[in-house]
Amino acid sequence: MEKPVSASLPPLQENATADLAAFASALTFERIPAAVIARVKLSLLDGIGVCLYGATLPWTRHVQSMVRAQGAKPVATIFATRHKGSWSQAALANATAGHAFEMDDIHTESVVHPNSLTTPITIGYAEGQPYVSGRDLLTAIVAGCEIGTRIGNAATTKLFLNGFHPQGTSGAFVATATAGRLLALDAEAMQNALGIGGSMAAGLMAAQEGAMVKRLHAGRAAEGGVYAAELAKRGFTGISDVVEAGYGGFLSAYAREPNVRRLTEGLGSEWETQRVGFKLYPNVTSIHTSLDALRHIMSAHRLVANDIRAVDVGCGHMTFVHTAWTYRDAGVTAAQMNMFYGLAAMATGGDVTVADYTPQRMQDPALLGFIPRITIREDAELEAMGHRFRHACRMKVTTMDGRTFDHEILYRRGSADSDVGADEVRRKFAGNVRGLLSDGDRDRLITLVDTLDTAEHVREMCDILATRVRIDDN
Repeated sequence: MEKPVSASLPPLQENATADLAAFASALTFERIPAAVIARVKLSLLDGIGVCLYGATLPWTRHVQSMVRAQGAKPVATIFATRHKGSWSQAALANATAGHAFEMDDIHTESVVHPNSLTTPITIGYAEGQPYVSGRDLLTAIVAGCEIGTRIGNAATTKLFLNGFHPQGTSGAFVATATAGRLLALDAEAMQNALGIGGSMAAGLMAAQEGAMVKRLHAGRAAEGGVYAAELAKRGFTGISDVVEAGYGGFLSAYAREPNVRRLTEGLGSEWETQRVGFKLYPNVTSIHTSLDALRHIMSAHRLVANDIRAVDVGCGHMTFVHTAWTYRDAGVTAAQMNMFYGLAAMATGGDVTVADYTPQRMQDPALLGFIPRITIREDAELEAMGHRFRHACRMKVTTMDGRTFDHEILYRRGSADSDVGADEVRRKFAGNVRGLLSDGDRDRLITLVDTLDTAEHVREMCDILATRVRIDDN
């Protein structure tokens, strides 16, 4: 009798899921270095800002409307509305909001945006459990980041190049470990939670070329993470070796050629959470170095769009696949994910902001007319430099009068390798909540997040987000 396929395929790494679960379950605030806690506070503040802004957008409104129609025990606020839902419903709607305008944070190697997952999950839980401490929230965020990014690291960019969206796939583990740590799951239950959450991981990258559903990938991952943790708490079992199973495991199915040593390498001593960076443009992270390079050249040499004959960009393979597809007007998502569009917006506007993703701007003849001047190609040297240089670019601008200007940027501004500091993140937060929070509540939230490690409870933070956001009649 022929053996089943699974019987002939050994695990990729023995006990990986169990080891990761044990780490997440046993993690305490005291074990986390101060620098990691400082980073997590900024990620949480940034996450609140991007969730509140994203909660006002049309695609998020559709999800909010669905959640309201379903009805559930009202324990957690649906951001920027007058309504509450269950913890899982709030996670669905609010994580969709967090990923709704390409402004959530980014861990470069894993290609995961943790704060659009961890922020809704932790705040929703704290609102329903008013005596949870600030340290509980911070610890849960670190647990989620460490587990999810490490699984994403091990999957490598092969997962993305195979057509899967890391936010909905690797991100499911960020969400599950965050929720599981909040529920104080023991190691066995956490292992089951990861096995459940990993089974619900999903997201296809074709969504980047024009669909609202890309935003939902974060929402579904967050919702699934809450379900996974809640079910595991009740004794429901999941795939015990979900990460490393040789057949049908997360890495063998999604990545196919994983780097399994990245799962537990330095676990507990090298903190992936500290390598989470921040977005300073409202679009796909992979084009940020190119935007900065073009802005630098134009500013340094006092160029305007009409002075430029050609823009030549060299980038790595994943950036090329991710962003250099032929642009067509297919809505906001497509514009935000496309390098041709972003560079044309920079050339014709001198910056790239939320105003570049309105219907009027996306049909601007000057912007669209600039796109044929742009060439994007793969640079083998940049590709060979490895994942830390995944966002690197080399640019040459040729002017109408024949001059050429070159500029290279190896690290994306806002990444862990090119940090911008707390003030820049706070400035971004202030911009995202403008019109949604009063200046007093905005400043109070900044203070509350900054002192979260000393807070016995987080009721005031939840109250501001639940009752004092300026909302419409949604």
